[in-house]
Amino acid sequence: MINRFILIVLDSVGIGALPDARLYGDEGSNTLVNLARAVGGLSLPNLARLGLGNITSIKGIKPQAEPEAAWGKMAEKSVGKDTTTGHWEIAGLVLDKPFPLYPNGFPEEVIKPFSQAIGRDILGNKSASGTEIIKELCTEHLKTGFPIVYTSADSVFQIAGHIDTIPIEELYRFCKVARKILVGQHDVGRVIARPFAGKQGEFKRINGLRKDYSLPPPCPTILNALSENGFSVIGIGKINDIFAGSGISRSIHTDNNFDGINKTIEAIKAETKGLIFTNLIDFDMVYGHRNDAKGYAKALEEFDNRLVEIIEVLKEEDILILTADHGCDPTTKSTDHSREYVPLIVYGSKVRKGINLGIRKTFADISATISHTFNLNFVTDGNGFEGIFYHGEN
Repeated sequence: MINRFILIVLDSVGIGALPDARLYGDEGSNTLVNLARAVGGLSLPNLARLGLGNITSIKGIKPQAEPEAAWGKMAEKSVGKDTTTGHWEIAGLVLDKPFPLYPNGFPEEVIKPFSQAIGRDILGNKSASGTEIIKELCTEHLKTGFPIVYTSADSVFQIAGHIDTIPIEELYRFCKVARKILVGQHDVGRVIARPFAGKQGEFKRINGLRKDYSLPPPCPTILNALSENGFSVIGIGKINDIFAGSGISRSIHTDNNFDGINKTIEAIKAETKGLIFTNLIDFDMVYGHRNDAKGYAKALEEFDNRLVEIIEVLKEEDILILTADHGCDPTTKSTDHSREYVPLIVYGSKVRKGINLGIRKTFADISATISHTFNLNFVTDGNGFEGIFYHGEN
């Protein structure tokens, strides 16, 4: 009998361009393979042991004759390549319409009511790197107190402010105002609070105080199906933000990958039945978007080292699933997400070892598997992983 799934999203750890990547300007992107080549090879012995090197050829990671997990990769069926779309599809919601993008900044019909509602003008209003736009506009921001508004290649409305100029609760209030305005044709995936601190020339974003305000999913996901049927759904990291709290039994905030792993281990040790859903954000936010290949590689190796700790606390009735939500290849000129396949590793004492799960047509196969295992009446475009569990159906 299976009592619980531990689903860990390694944010942005893609594994090769999708067939339609050219439509997104992402031809040739391959986060894991290109990263490994750029740093002279990756050392990920524990992920290799589970079968990561069997999915594709990755420098430094040898394929295993007898992998200890089931392995494969998944294609994104939804249009888009953003965090919200990827996580929603993992949870069973496939989108046929992308969230709106604003490569030239937000129109007056958005900015004017936002500025009026917060009682201040704004700075920026363009597509930019968060760290770069803070450097560019910090002097004017500190002088005027005007928030820095910017976007990216993702569907986001980001608001940055120095915590001594715009107190954190005030910054959060600005985000709530923006979220109410950004509806209908302007329903961006996320409004994000981006607080920063420090002195001129030494500014640093405070990632632990970042907060995302997402649209609620337009229809129920596997999270709702689980919680409505008495199962626990624990969201660790930004999961609660991504789903606007919908279907989440308990939300646990994290500061970084290390903290996220610690809190995932604590959650596994507790006696719960249902789903532990973790997002490890540093791969994407700290390294992918900064094109920091060496930092990205080191973060992967740190996760691999701690994967042993996660495996050690798994209970006999637990299933561990490792995957991603999109790519963010740090070796390309772009600093944005990339349209990629994502790796899929399924591990546990109830999992038949070494099964090749192939190329899945949608991330929603994960939610279909969870639904089937727990006998839930949840309809999704996905198909469950057939035949990989020993007496896996409850």
